[in-house]
Order: sequence, then structure tokens, then C-alpha cells
Amino acid sequence: MQGAAQALSGNWKQRQAQRQGQALPVMPNGIPILLKVDPRLDLDVLREYFDFEIVAEQEEGYVIVASADIDVASFLAMVNGFAVNIHGSATIASIYQLFDDPNQTDRLGRILSERLFAEWGNIADAQDFIVDVGIACAGTQEIPAVPKRGKRDTDASWAAKELDWSQKRNAAYDTWEALKIERENQIESFRAVYHGEILHNIDGAPFSAGVLPDSFTVRLKISGKGLKDFVLNYPYIFEILEPEDIVLPQAVAAQAGQAGQQVAPTPPNADAPAVCVIDSGIQEGHALLQPAVDQAASHCFLPGTAATAVADEVAPGGHGTRVAGAVLYGEEIPKAGAPALPFWIQNARVLNAQNLMPVTLFPPEAIRQAVERFNDGARQTRIFNHSINARGYCRTRYMSAWAAEIDQLCNERDVLVVQSAGNLPIEGAAPLLGIREHLAGGRDYPGYLTEDSVRVANPGQSLQALTVGSVAYDVAESGAWRTFAIQPDGPSAFSRTGPGIWSVIKPEVVAYGGDAVRTTNNPPDIQGGGRIPAACPELVRSTLHAVGPASDRDDAGTSYAAPKVARIAAQVQRVLPDEPALLYRALVVQSAQWPTWAEDVLTRLRNPLDNQPQAEKQALLGAASHALRCLGYGIPDEQRATANTDHRTTFITSGETQIHAAECHVYQVPIPPELRQQADEFDVRIDVTLSYVAQPRRTRRNLRRYLSTWVDWKTSNLGEGLNDFRVRALKNVANDNEPLPGSTLPWTLHEKPQWGVIRDHKRNSGTVQKDWAVVRSNALPDHFCIAVVGHQGWSHDPGSVARYALAVTFEIQGGEITIYEPLRAAIAELQAQTEEIEAEAEMEVEVGE
Repeated sequence: MQGAAQALSGNWKQRQAQRQGQALPVMPNGIPILLKVDPRLDLDVLREYFDFEIVAEQEEGYVIVASADIDVASFLAMVNGFAVNIHGSATIASIYQLFDDPNQTDRLGRILSERLFAEWGNIADAQDFIVDVGIACAGTQEIPAVPKRGKRDTDASWAAKELDWSQKRNAAYDTWEALKIERENQIESFRAVYHGEILHNIDGAPFSAGVLPDSFTVRLKISGKGLKDFVLNYPYIFEILEPEDIVLPQAVAAQAGQAGQQVAPTPPNADAPAVCVIDSGIQEGHALLQPAVDQAASHCFLPGTAATAVADEVAPGGHGTRVAGAVLYGEEIPKAGAPALPFWIQNARVLNAQNLMPVTLFPPEAIRQAVERFNDGARQTRIFNHSINARGYCRTRYMSAWAAEIDQLCNERDVLVVQSAGNLPIEGAAPLLGIREHLAGGRDYPGYLTEDSVRVANPGQSLQALTVGSVAYDVAESGAWRTFAIQPDGPSAFSRTGPGIWSVIKPEVVAYGGDAVRTTNNPPDIQGGGRIPAACPELVRSTLHAVGPASDRDDAGTSYAAPKVARIAAQVQRVLPDEPALLYRALVVQSAQWPTWAEDVLTRLRNPLDNQPQAEKQALLGAASHALRCLGYGIPDEQRATANTDHRTTFITSGETQIHAAECHVYQVPIPPELRQQADEFDVRIDVTLSYVAQPRRTRRNLRRYLSTWVDWKTSNLGEGLNDFRVRALKNVANDNEPLPGSTLPWTLHEKPQWGVIRDHKRNSGTVQKDWAVVRSNALPDHFCIAVVGHQGWSHDPGSVARYALAVTFEIQGGEITIYEPLRAAIAELQAQTEEIEAEAEMEVEVGE
């Protein structure tokens, strides 16, 4: 290790001396180092003991760090001190390897995209490149541990300790901000020397998009010579990618014209919710849309284009126009009458006439500008539909700048971004395979939907976005053509699937986006939407470019599934206008259920036959896992999301609740005796959904280090007392032993991937966490407790919090008995008892004083 460190330092000094002799741009002091460490190592010790800045955490214990001391003196001192047990030197035992690689091949393989790495040796000096560059700026500063008051501390000495700690915490934040500005200036200076351009900062304004607490991302246009110099010698780069293409919808030629519709929609109420459609623009004068379009707010964000150029120029039938119609009308567009439109539609144009985002528009900047403009506007818009994806599947090394920007916006603002999962193309080329390549490779529908190449497309992996996949309506045939779907509500042949990054359940929900179609030929002919109208959703259609119907069934895609979910979210906002967007997301997911064919698989797993063959059980487990990856939590329903019934009751937290690391919030739902009588045997379905948000950090490689505070939920065991449960939940004691049958509710997913009805997936991997169980009414406990627990993520600041909303639903399946009134009365009685106990406690304190 000592020899490798010394060789690395010597090689770096020689390289920098050569650069000075060639009059190349001045680089900051710092040497990039690739380490392999014990994956269990707390990476902060690298900063604490070696003065290493953490540039990027990677898989299998690999870490890219930077040392401002090019002699790596601190590291060498610890290596030399290991034998004599100098304090901190034992950490060396957790560092397995320091890579001495003069050509930086290992480092380049971990920061460059697959394509750039493959072409690295052939990059011409004069060739221009456009790349997205991720720059770490966490530095070596950290917030110190919170002081504890000692027995001998006076009020004055304790106040001094608190003040000192507060000043050091503020200094850490100031240092991080100064470091970010310093590195922005370094990149600007480097760009100027090579006559490059920072494309997402053309007007020279301060960096805004792509900026997170530990990093920022820029879109840079630069020569091959400059790119090579920058990558090899700037030590704080953690990622370099090419801009991704935006995927096109599954479209075929427009259908023949149809008779005009005799319908005259009326405008929404003045205070109705607004849904902002971030897309290709909208045909604002369309008869089916015009009364609901907030034309005064419309804005075009395309560089070099007038801000008023907001029309949908995508031929032949538009894209944003169709999306807007799906938000307003859902599944059925009226053909006559004067329907009252439920929401306002706002138009944020970010795609050009080719339905593409130009490389001069940085995707994180586009969505930030749109969200800020409309959220700060007169309607304070909180629901945004974003039916835009990259062409290929998302990477899983880091959260992308685009997806992280959505996470950051949702942390900063009370907004919900409804995001399409992305479409698998009809035809592609490795590594971006299409449907045709999968079939040719012997992977038939629906099996190919769980291939890695079908993973959700960027930015669908965003933890905060509500990502929406697509399901088909039913089996349909027309001549030699038929749908891929083999049953109602089957996954669409083009719908991208999960899991997303870090095994997060994606998409969370699905809606009807139509299906692709095929022939029985070998190999089959394949087309997207339009060949069989019954396979496509009914959509409003632009008439700007050609004479045609105002609405039609001529297109399909996840682009049109997402706005149907945005519609449900907006309906929730209508009912609960003062509640946070986190709750809207929770209630949409809470309302989702699997279609009949998928629920039948779960029923067979919950109620296995006697002496069931192991092969049959494994087949069912595989089918359930496949369904989860395609469907997420299922198809949401407007009525379930917005209303209770006699047979279904949903409880919610009101407002945003904050939780710190090491905090535990316990909620209790009493189960009234009439619902758990031993003589009754009703099936009761219990759904729980937690929706939370916290500050993201891009350079870390798992959920628990990506967020400043991460949150999960637990439930009480059957027969477990409230106090015992509270202690157990907060201790968070690891337990790998599967619970005994009957000791816990039979959750579908569970907190451990090996415990649920569905195996190899767990409910607490994302920021929206749902689980559901079906139990016999006479097996219910007398109370049901849920603990929401906060855990430390990357932030050591005790002021860091996550914000959450929680929903719990009880439903009698089959509707044999009513539960709304008994549960409402039981909750009211519990609240009265709690208030009385709290009042007595307060009186005792007052008397004691």
C-alpha cells in the first residue's frame, strides 16, 4: 500500500510538471485516487483520518477520493503508524487496495459512460463533444457531533458549548457553498482556455439546475483535446455522460378523419387545481381543451425560441395536446353536451417540433425552470405531468442529474411530479434493444419485460417522482394483427419496468396506455399504436398539421398513462386542497390495486394447497415477482383515492409531519369488537402507504446515503403492547429470523425481502412505501399500531429532517359488513382518551411546580 501511494504521487507530480511545460490550463491542487475498501466502512473516516474528499462511492467497495495533498502525507503516516498502533491507523486494515494506475484506466472506467470509455483511445483533439459532467464539491469539512451536557456544566459553560457547535455548523455550510463557487469558477476558466461552452448556463447566470449539496452537473461543449485534459487532470469529476435522446411515442400514421364532435366544454372553477403539462406544447385553441387552458401562464423554455411559441408542433397529431386531453378527460372523451372541465391546464413547452429536447437545453434546468415558474405563479401549481424520458434504460451507478433534480425540487417545494416510465422501442440496437430484438432472441412477451434493457428510462428512477407504467385494455384482434396482451389489464408490450435504481419499486403504479400489436408471422411484424384502435386509449388529437378528428384512438404509450394518474392526483387536490403533495402521492398509491389476474397469483400464494409441489410454489413466486416489476402497486382508482365508503375507511395524517433521525412516531388504530367477533370470518384488506421526502446527495451509491434522513415504517405484532412496540421500533434491532406464523400480519412485501408473500422485494427501499395484507376479521388484534422511524442518512446535522404523510386503509372485501362508522367511533374514543390523559399529565406538572 505504501509503495502504491508513493508511486501514485510521483506519477501525478510528473504529469502536472509536463502540463505546466505545455502551458495548459492551471488545475486545482488535488490528486484523484481509486480505492477499494471494506463495503461496511463508514466512508467519513476517509475524510477524518486521511483528509480525503469523497468524490464518488461505487459498487463493491470501490471509492474515488481526492487528496489536496499530492504527497498523500496523511495516508502514508497512517500506513507507517499501522504497525505501532497510532490512533486511527487501524482504518488502514479496511482499505484493501490503492490503485497505482498511470493511465487511470480503472478510474476512467468508473466515471465515463460506456460509449465514451470504449472510444477514449480514439478521441480526436479537434472533435467537438457535448457531455454532462458531474462535479463533487463536498470537501473535507463536516458538521461536528452535537455536544452533550456534562454533569459539571454550568448554564454558562453549556451555553458556550452550544454556541461553539452552532458556529462550527454554520461554518461548515459556508465552506461547502464557497467550495461549490470555487469549482464553478475553475470550470469556467478551463472552458475559456479551450473555447468551450457551458450550454446549460448560456446567459452567464449562476449555476442553478443540477446543483445538489455535494455536487453540481454542467452540460459542457468542448474539443476532444480539452475533454481529455479535463477528465485526466481534474480530480473532482465523478461522472461524464453524453446527453440522452428523448424517446418518441409509439405512433403510426394518422387515422382517417371522423365526424366532428358536438361538444362544448365549460371552464373549470376559478379555484380549481392546475396541472402543468411539461411537454411539446399544446394546441391551446383546440375545442376540447381551450376553456381549461391557462393561456396567460403558458411559456416556451426552448433556447432561441420566443417564450410565446407554445403551440404543439409535433406532427401529425401532437404529443403535449394528447397528454393535456388525458389529464382533463381520463378514459372517455364526451361526444356531446357541455361537460364541466375539472382542472386548469398549464402549458410548459420544452420539446421541439421533432418531439426532442435540444442539447442546448439541459434537462435538469428545463424541469427546474418549469416547476419554479408555475409553482411560484398565480395558481401556485403543485402537480406536474412529465411524459418525457430518455430513449434508453436508466443507469444504476448514481442517480442521474435529471432524476436528482426532481428529487431536489420535491424536497424544496410542495410539488408532485407524475413521470412516465418510458417506452421500449419497436426496434433497437444493442445495448438499447427493442421489442423485435427480444422476440428474435427467444424472449417472448411478457417474459422480456423483466430484462435489464427494459428497465425504467431516465428520469423515471427518481425517488420522488410518481412513475407510471402502462397496461393494455384487453385482448384485441383485427385481421392478421393482434395485441401482445393475452388477458385484460396485462402489461403493455412497450411499458418499461422495474425495479429502478437501488431495487426501488418502479413504476409505482400503472394506467391504461394501450398496447403494441403483432402478426402471427415468423418473425412477426410489429407496430405501435393505431393499427388496432381498440388497443389504444382515446386521446384528444392536434389538428394543427392535418385535417383529422378532434379525438381518436391512434397512439399508445406510457406518455398517455401518466396524465391519467396526474388526473387522479388533481382530484385528490380538489378534495384536500390544503394538504401536502406528499399526501396526494400517498393516496394515489394507496388507491392502487393489482388487476384480477395478478391478485389471483397472490391468493394462491396466501392459501397454498396441501402438499403443494415446490416447483409450483416457485412458479407462483416468480409470477408474483414479475407482476410487481411490471405493475408496481397496481392501477389507481379515483374513488378509492378520494372517498370513504361504508365498507372502506382510509385514515390519513394531516399536513406534513417532520421526523429527525432516531425519532419514532407511533400511530394507533383501535379495532372495534364488532369487527373481530370470533363467529365472523370476513376478509379484511389492510393497506399502508408512507410517502416521504428528504435532501438528496448524488455522489453516494445507495438509498441510505443518497438521502439526508431516510424513513421506514413498522407495524406491531399480534398481541404486542403499545409500549413494547414503541421500544422495539426505535431500537431497530436486526432480526433475520422469520416471524412465527400468526405472530404478524401476512404482509405482501414486508420489511425483509424473504418474509413477504412476494419474495426478493421489500417495501422500504423507496420514498413511497406501500404494503397490504388480507386477514380474517376474527384474527384481527384489538389495536393496530404503526411506527414511522427516522434514520440518519448522509447528513450529520441534527437539524436535518424528512417530511412524510401516512395513509392507512381498512376494507371489507365483498362488502359483507360496514366498517366506516365503527372505526370512526373507535378513533374518536381513542382521541378523547388521549386528550384526557395529556391534560391530566399537564395538571400534575403544574401542581408539582
